[in-house]
Amino acid sequence: MKIRILFLPAAAFTLACQTVCAAPFAYVPNEESGTVSVIDTQNDTVVRTIKAGKKPRGIATGKAGNTLYVSDQPNNALLIVDLDKQAVVDSIDLGESPEGVAMSPDGRLVGAAVELSNSIALIDTGTKQRVANIKVEGKNPEHAVFSPDGKWIYTSAEEATQVDIIDLAQRKEVASVPVGRRPRGIGFLPDSSKAYVACELDSTIYVIDVAKQTVLKNIKGGNFSNGVAVRPDGKRVYISNGKDATVSVIDTGSDEIIATIPVGKRPWNMAITPDGKKLYVAAGRSDAVSVIDTQSNQKITDIPVGERPWGVVIH
Repeated sequence: MKIRILFLPAAAFTLACQTVCAAPFAYVPNEESGTVSVIDTQNDTVVRTIKAGKKPRGIATGKAGNTLYVSDQPNNALLIVDLDKQAVVDSIDLGESPEGVAMSPDGRLVGAAVELSNSIALIDTGTKQRVANIKVEGKNPEHAVFSPDGKWIYTSAEEATQVDIIDLAQRKEVASVPVGRRPRGIGFLPDSSKAYVACELDSTIYVIDVAKQTVLKNIKGGNFSNGVAVRPDGKRVYISNGKDATVSVIDTGSDEIIATIPVGKRPWNMAITPDGKKLYVAAGRSDAVSVIDTQSNQKITDIPVGERPWGVVIH
């Protein structure tokens, strides 16, 4: 019996590996390059660069992991990227100046914050149609984040001192919680019991009781606190501090900062691997992604990407 050995070209191997390899991939929108960098989290190298509009910002992955949803701010669009084809295959109108993008827990909806209409657009991932345009109180909304239980969308805005709360079933804003000036990143604990909101101009993190819709605690963060990421086990929350070039680590049992980690310049939005072992931080002014070992609370490396990375999503 003859044994045939098949050798794949490097590009073909990369595509195949994205489907079958164990390590997840990190996807980084570079707003000045108009690209998405694809990072293999096993060896922390960029393995692919995908063209994605003029100014990609918000990013989310589909439930199956073979689709990216990327907001393209100048084109007022949600780009759909097929990861098998490594290309944009569709575009959906969102309204003027879309920013943050998030996927619902069941994978059926994409939520996008749309600045100039002061609204949250909901896109059905099956039909690729906009099914709702929900007005919010805050001006220039930046993030729209689904609670893990699928009941709420929390929204932050540049010109606001509150977090606007949307009831997903009713598809309308039903409440708001007063916080600090210019709320930015939002992260929920896995059981949806608490939400953490970074308020940039006050350099403060607000801890919200989701059931009661009230603030439990204020935590003084680093200078210009903005991005938020939550470890999958819910025991740690990470806050990027834009002007300090650091990431703060919050113990969610005490809601106290227990470590501060130097990273690249202008750290912004972040994502953590499913096993909770590594945190990837978009360092916009360093044109890089800083990688943190969450066990030692130390930076491992900086990965060069495109110009002005805005965020990270991992799948």
